Amino acid sequence: MDWDKLRIFHAVADAGSLTHAGDSLHLSQSAVSRQMRALEESLNATLFHRHARGLILTEQGELLFDATRAMMKRLDAATARIRDSEEEVFGELRVTTTIGFGTLWLAPRLPHLYEQYPDLKIDLMLEERVLDLPMREADVAIRMKEPSQADLIRKRLMTVRMRLFATEAYLARWGTPKELQNLSEHRLICQNVRSTQVGAAASMVNMLMSYEIDSLLTVNNYFGVLQGVLNDLGIGVLPDYVIHDFPNLVPVLDEADSGEIPVFLAYPEELRQSKRIKAFRDFVQDEIVAYRKQVKNQDFS
Repeated sequence: MDWDKLRIFHAVADAGSLTHAGDSLHLSQSAVSRQMRALEESLNATLFHRHARGLILTEQGELLFDATRAMMKRLDAATARIRDSEEEVFGELRVTTTIGFGTLWLAPRLPHLYEQYPDLKIDLMLEERVLDLPMREADVAIRMKEPSQADLIRKRLMTVRMRLFATEAYLARWGTPKELQNLSEHRLICQNVRSTQVGAAASMVNMLMSYEIDSLLTVNNYFGVLQGVLNDLGIGVLPDYVIHDFPNLVPVLDEADSGEIPVFLAYPEELRQSKRIKAFRDFVQDEIVAYRKQVKNQDFS
């Protein structure tokens, strides 16, 4: 099958328009249209339904688009590897992790990475959905559970725990609960148990809810929970690492603990030699070493 026609088909399917595809490929609309007619004739299939608002893929077109999308992702991976310099780190690196870890732990530490590699371009994708690394939805992931996909290099980085925190100002006004039963006298701030989150965290919230919490604020990510706590709205369920960057937070009720949640770094086997991956991996490991020293120093202070 003619690769040029497939490349043009992919652009048309992605754009939903002959004109927009032509613009991205620097081809005229008529040239794109001729290539699509030739491709349909060679396959003896109709790939697009044409209407006034643009183009819609037929069932056969969807099948072909799935194939070209996979091909493009593999080509992106090959291109990334080819462009990796032997001595320099540059280019785009797509990093995915959860909203909580990305906003509260990773993003504040990224200046250290850019100081070392100013030409690196980080595309930080924060979402609870697990992106498909082998299919090149991202280059590298930090996840709160061990990845199950094959063909991934994975490394356990650290563990976190979900704990209860409040500000000194909140506790001064409303008092410090001495036991879990006292939570009914306070406002609880947490993720909704129906939102996507680590199972251990959801189990902890379910346990806390059994204490007849009358006043409640739920948010769909830990960044929102943190903002509620910092604004003295109540006692929040947060990852334990926040206390090291927000020292005005006070741990509450030691018995409210999710247990250890492992944090893994993972990337596709085919990017093993990537200089950008190595730079990011080393940066994260160095930051974890610094974080552990900070924890140790605070524990002894």
